[in-house]
Parts: sequence; C-alpha cells; structure tokens
Amino acid sequence: MEKLQVLLRHPIFCNLLLLLVYVQACSNLAMAGSIVKFLPGFEGPLPFELETGYIGVGESEDVQLFYAFIKSESNPQSDPLIIWLDGGPGCSSFIAFLFGIGPVILEPLSFDGTLPKLVLNPSTWTKVVSIIFLDSPVGTGFSYAKTAKASQSSDFQASDQAYEFIRKWLHDHPEYKSNPFYVSGISYGGIPVPILTQLISNGNKDGIEPRIDLKGYILGNPWSKASGIQNYRVPFAYDMGLISDELYESLKVSCKGEYKIIDPSNAVCSKNMQAYNELLCNIDKQNILIPVCHPLSREPNKLFTGGRSIIQMSYEKFGELDVRESTPVICRTERIMLLQHWANNKSVQEALHVRRETIGEWVSCRDALPYTKNAASVVPYHANLSTKGYRSLIYSGDHDLMVPHIETQAWIRSLHYPIIDDWRQWIHQGQVAGYTRTYANEMTFATVKGGGHAAYEFKPAECRTMFERWISHQPL
Repeated sequence: MEKLQVLLRHPIFCNLLLLLVYVQACSNLAMAGSIVKFLPGFEGPLPFELETGYIGVGESEDVQLFYAFIKSESNPQSDPLIIWLDGGPGCSSFIAFLFGIGPVILEPLSFDGTLPKLVLNPSTWTKVVSIIFLDSPVGTGFSYAKTAKASQSSDFQASDQAYEFIRKWLHDHPEYKSNPFYVSGISYGGIPVPILTQLISNGNKDGIEPRIDLKGYILGNPWSKASGIQNYRVPFAYDMGLISDELYESLKVSCKGEYKIIDPSNAVCSKNMQAYNELLCNIDKQNILIPVCHPLSREPNKLFTGGRSIIQMSYEKFGELDVRESTPVICRTERIMLLQHWANNKSVQEALHVRRETIGEWVSCRDALPYTKNAASVVPYHANLSTKGYRSLIYSGDHDLMVPHIETQAWIRSLHYPIIDDWRQWIHQGQVAGYTRTYANEMTFATVKGGGHAAYEFKPAECRTMFERWISHQPL
C-alpha cells in the first residue's frame, strides 16, 4: 500500500494522469457533434458531410439546442458559414433543410404508409456555403429544456442563447473561426436574426472570444415588428384581386387603416372585416397561388397522435381531391405530413443521434411554447447594423399574404437610405425571376416572382441563383 502511495505521488504518474484528463476532455469536445453517414429514406451513403448534435446553453446548460451542420460541398475551408433560424417562433429548421435549401429534399409524393423518401436537391445552398440549421428557441424541433424554468424563452433570451450556441460551436469547430459568417432566417426569424447579429457585433467589439468574422445577415419574408402586419395584408389582398374594389374602399373608410385592433362599436368595420375573412377562406396564406388541402385536424401538431391512423384520415380527407397512393404532393399540408412522419420515425431519430426521451412527438412548428414576444420592433437594429457596414439581403416571395412584400418595403423605406441600383428585373435562366433594388447601406431587397412565405419551397432554383449571386458579391 505504501509503495502504491509513493507511485501515485511520483511526477511521471501525475503527468500521465493530467495527460489522460486532457485527452478525455478533448474527446468530449469532439463528441459535441456526431457524423451522420446514412439517413433513412435516402438510398446509399450521404454524398455530403452531415453532423448533428446538442450544445448546452443558459444557466447550468439546462437548455439543450439541437443542430444539423452541413459542410460546404465546394471549399469549406474558406466558403461562408451561415446559421439558419426558422420562424414561428417554434418552427424547426428542418423545414428549410428538407424543403429547399439543404442537400436533400423529401420526395414530393403523397404519404402511402411507408417512410418518405429523400432525394438529392439540385438547388441546395450548400454547394457554396456551410450551414448550421439550429432548432431555436428551446422547445423547437429536437431542442429541449431540462427544467420547467429553462423551457421559458423570449425574443431577447432566445437571441442570447443562440449567440452562446455559436460561440460554443466555434470553440468545438475552430477550423471555421475565420470563415465569413452570416446570420439567416425567415418569417418570425426576422425578429431574432437582427438582434443576434447585433449581439455578435457587440461581442466582437468587446473582445469576446472566439471572435466571429461577421459579414451580414439574410432574411426571407421577415417579421420586423410585433404588430401592424395585418394593416398591409388587406391592401395586398386587394392588389392581388382577392377582394373587390367596393369592399376595399369601404374597409379603408370604415376601419381607417386599422384592420387588426377593431373598435367593437365600429359595426361597419367589423362587418367589412367579416366579409374580407370569408373571401380569403380556402386561400393558402403562405402562397396564394397554391392549392389548399382539407385540414386533417384543427391542430396540425396532432397529426401523428392517437385515434385513427393518419393513412385513414388522409384517404378520407383527401379523397375529394382524388389523391391516391404515390401521387404528387399538391399542397403544403401534405408536405408537412411527410416531414412529420419522417422525423418521428425511430430509425431517423437514431440516425440523427436524437435524444428521443427528451421531446416526445416531433412537430414541425410547436405553437404552444412558453415564449414572450418582447421585441416590439427590430427596425432600429437594421438601422444600426447598416451604419456598421454589414451586408444584408432581404427577399420576399411576392405571393405571400402572411408577411406581404409591401410591408417589408415600407420598413426598408423608413430607413431613408439612398438607392444606388434602382428597381429592376433579376433574371434566372433567361426568365424574369423577380425584381430587386440595392441601397447605399449595403442592403439588397429582392422579390421572388411566384414565391410564397418560404420562397425557396416553390421557387428553389430561382432562390439558389439569387442567394449564390449575393453571397458571391455579384449583382442580382
């Protein structure tokens, strides 16, 4: 025993012990993410590099944020690195991953009871950039909280946690510290993206490590403020021919431009808004051009829980639309069905290294998050970031009724920046793909012709062209 104690005190043994501790620590860092070689639904090994994992943030790391990282297929050592935040709040970044900008997409065939297939996406953005798809805020997608307190979030807290995530991710992946970095997202992601971009900028200024080579941000059909969007939906609906001249004129007079908060005593305005809402029934608000499906449930997040099988419900509800096995997907509801069935498959979650006991059922958008929308407006963030020289691409699918392009153009105009390249067409494969305008503050605005709320879902090739030109510092 005495000899053992002497041995334990020997300098060589102590150094060896320290070395083992160091190796174990490095091993733990390396295990922050896991490489995915195969994905159920895709035939053969993945022809791109995919890593998934969790990073703990917040007090005691009680918030576990899930991510999927895809390495650029061109030159990952120098290509830009972007982080993607989806909308909601509460919508998973896997929607963007598998609906348009990732290297694989769900094959658009109606659900027939088998695992949906994945096929290569010729319009993937990962041909030119590396992307971190982050499920944020906590409770979104595969991200989860260890305590009830940690499950609560807000615009500012989610942005703080996303910033902490980025710093820790770069610490675990130091080879990407010098890559040009962009923050990106769509829809309600328009709130945390500029806040997060500002946090990174401030952190760089304050010397917080690791320093992030921030270059700018990218937003699609973004929210910019907590209220007021409805006041742009009514004129947009009129411009799109969805309501009559007479109703629109009566709405303007009776509601005086306020279509969301209506005085209960204003009977004429209330009656006109009722007529407006009836005329917009059976119109997909995310893209007024696409067909709608009869809803399978008033709660889309419960498509895969209990009761009759989803196949029975599918055939009953879609029978009127003449949907059969393996027919092309005709509406967004069907696409969401495919995604939720795929993501809830046990073999899929095992392949993605998901901690399955942590979330229960996976849903594309979790509506019932304990989340506080406490950022009244992010327009001041846009203004401040512009003064610091950061680039920005703001694009709008021009058939989106959720966040109409006229609302986005209105807050951009409020910045009062000089125009250096006025309104003009931008072209994809010889055809007009939309219109664009560039401002002196390094901001580019573009519409995507025929696009909806997530423009890349239905105009993937056009959006890839737009994105690739902009990220390469070329004019659209």
